[in-house]
Amino acid sequence: MPEQEKSDQEKSNQEDSQSSSDRPSKEECKRALKAFKKRLKLMRLDDESRVGGGSMSSGVQSGIVAIRPPGTYPQEIWDELERKGRLKKVGPNLYEYVIMGQEPG
Repeated sequence: MPEQEKSDQEKSNQEDSQSSSDRPSKEECKRALKAFKKRLKLMRLDDESRVGGGSMSSGVQSGIVAIRPPGTYPQEIWDELERKGRLKKVGPNLYEYVIMGQEPG
């Protein structure tokens, strides 16, 4: 009977290690978030520099708050960043960057 308990415990430990290994690494998440912020910044700059703003105008703030994440990273990374509270899903395949210290919503 003790051997059975040991094998059950070993299986449990293996499942725990597998579930943690299924999650993206901290470095992968960090690189993905950096790419997301860069894409968001470029899209906002592009939106703000559109024709019609005029050089003498006060400028127009971009209305872009959510974007589709870069396709170079798998969906699991975006799900993990959402779970950690760094991104907020606002639509089908659209995410908003959450500034740390601010309450999302």
